[in-house]
Amino acid sequence: TIKNQRGAPALPPTPPFCRATMDGKIVHKAADGSEVILDAHPTIKNHSVLALRQWTTMDSGAQNRGDSTVLLHVTHSNLDRHFHEIRLDMHMSISALKDKLRNHTGTGSAHMWLTLLDDTDAPIADLEDDSRLLGFYSPYDGCTIHITDLDPYSLAANGGLDNVNLVEKYEISEENYMKREDNFRKYREKKRAEDPTWSIAKEMRQREIARQKKLDPNYEAPPEPEIKIIDDPDHLKAEADAISVGQRCQVKVGTRRGEVKYVGRVEGIGKGYWIGVQYDEPLGKNDGEVLGKRYFTCPDKYGGFVRPDNIEVGDFPERGLSELEDSDEEDEQADTNAGE
Repeated sequence: TIKNQRGAPALPPTPPFCRATMDGKIVHKAADGSEVILDAHPTIKNHSVLALRQWTTMDSGAQNRGDSTVLLHVTHSNLDRHFHEIRLDMHMSISALKDKLRNHTGTGSAHMWLTLLDDTDAPIADLEDDSRLLGFYSPYDGCTIHITDLDPYSLAANGGLDNVNLVEKYEISEENYMKREDNFRKYREKKRAEDPTWSIAKEMRQREIARQKKLDPNYEAPPEPEIKIIDDPDHLKAEADAISVGQRCQVKVGTRRGEVKYVGRVEGIGKGYWIGVQYDEPLGKNDGEVLGKRYFTCPDKYGGFVRPDNIEVGDFPERGLSELEDSDEEDEQADTNAGE
């Protein structure tokens, strides 16, 4: 058997041969003739995934688990999602179990009908006596407790708790938004009329300094970072002239890739030249429209605008799934540096 240093079966190569044993195990035979014994699972059939699961869930002896603890899956008649390996005590009553499951599913204890299923989803027993202990029904790791919601007015019915498309969302048109006296754009314009270098970050810094000085009158604030004000309408024009619509490109910070869709000025986000990009993945912030003016067209969240010096053009083909290395942290940093 192939084992790693922790004593668990290592991730095997693609199997040319496997067989099942009488005790429900799977013997996975690798190309070099070595064998790995895997625990069968009712839903996971891929042997590599089985081996990975077995390695990550093996008992190393460090886990704090009582002798009376059992790991059970939970399913619900009205919910699409499943709750895997909920840790339960065999000495808890069915009434206490219902109270615990209520916190997970939202179904009231009085409206639950619980059924214990084995690891093949075959029914073992209905947990109908609230006074009995869970251990009376002899559950074991890998069994499932299925909840049937008997409440005709249940909030979980018809996807009420897990289908976000059913949630009514507040929407406001661009025209009505601009009519509001308290909208953020008007507030920003007012603040920048008073101070051209104003930003949310600067205001939060000033508030923090005021708070610190209130606590300590001798507090000395650190030096404020220098902010470069761009007031040249031809800022980065030479760099923009070297970029053409239709070229493949890659953002320098965050390594997002896409196609150049626009080169020129963009009203409302800063003077100078900008590059409009349609990304290969939904990593942008718009569909090519900024403040009501359209510069190019693409699907929503696929569009963005970056400065010419923050982008490279050339041979940047679309990545495969295994090559997608962008992290949320890189994307946030890219947005800060590029001014999208």
